[in-house]
Amino acid sequence: MEATIEFFKRIVDNLNGIGFPFLVFFIGILEVIFGLYKNKWPKNERWVDISCFIVPRLIVQPAVAYYTLHFLPLIFGEAKNIFSWVPFFWGFIIIAVADDLTQYWYHRLHHQLPWLWRFHRTHHSASYMGMAMASRQNLIYTIFFSQIYLTAALVYLGLGIPAIAVRVIKSTITTLAHSSIPWDKPLYKYRILNPIAWVLERLISTPATHHAHHAATTDDGVGHYKGNFGNMFFLWDVIFGTALISRKYPSAYGISHYEGDQWTAQLLWPIFKSKVGGSELAPDGPMVRIDDDYEALARRNKKKTPEAEPQLNVIPSLSNN
Repeated sequence: MEATIEFFKRIVDNLNGIGFPFLVFFIGILEVIFGLYKNKWPKNERWVDISCFIVPRLIVQPAVAYYTLHFLPLIFGEAKNIFSWVPFFWGFIIIAVADDLTQYWYHRLHHQLPWLWRFHRTHHSASYMGMAMASRQNLIYTIFFSQIYLTAALVYLGLGIPAIAVRVIKSTITTLAHSSIPWDKPLYKYRILNPIAWVLERLISTPATHHAHHAATTDDGVGHYKGNFGNMFFLWDVIFGTALISRKYPSAYGISHYEGDQWTAQLLWPIFKSKVGGSELAPDGPMVRIDDDYEALARRNKKKTPEAEPQLNVIPSLSNN
């Protein structure tokens, strides 16, 4: 058992060093070489993706870690390394569950509460999927992201190694789930691999399940932006009834009414506002925009009246679930 844990630690150390950046770089190169963005990566969206990938890693996360590790000793001076006795395995399990479960609800609430949706909207506005999408978020959303504070606090409390291990493994899974490379397709295609697929797609996020969350519509039985909220563990969606497993990929991604909000607005709303009229990020924009073409939406939803409620890229509030 100790040999297995030591081997696992070495893998984590490599990933936490140059391994994960190399993995991200390699996936990104593959996506560009094989044209997997399908020419849907205009200059404005490139700036959004690149800014969201670089700024949190070079500014937000280091700043949070620095100030957290300098602030905690002032409040909990005697708590430093208090949990250093916890074995690596149990520390990893406890942190993985606590970290990912809280993120599941943080993510889900940004789809369910209209006033939070605008902070998460940047993650869904792109009409493509790719490795860069894993970090495509409004910076305000990122700053209030509990995981970066949790990791820093756990390092202070003596659980630094399992905390970093969880971060590395989780980052790898979420990057691969957002990637435009459909690495899970062979698991569905070959019958001998189907049992592995059945377990894997219910345990962690895969391209098929997470791409469904980024779909532009739910009408094809594949898109499911009203669920599939899991980040590292898809198991939360299975447990809380928000899972849809189709083993298929959506035909379109993004938000139906997205008209290319400026990258500054997508990165730092509400500090910078969009110049696109009617956008949720515009100065007088709605919290959640409802499509104007009710007749088209009614036909899409197979309803006869134009008063039919349109399908939005958010799900109803918790009270309606």
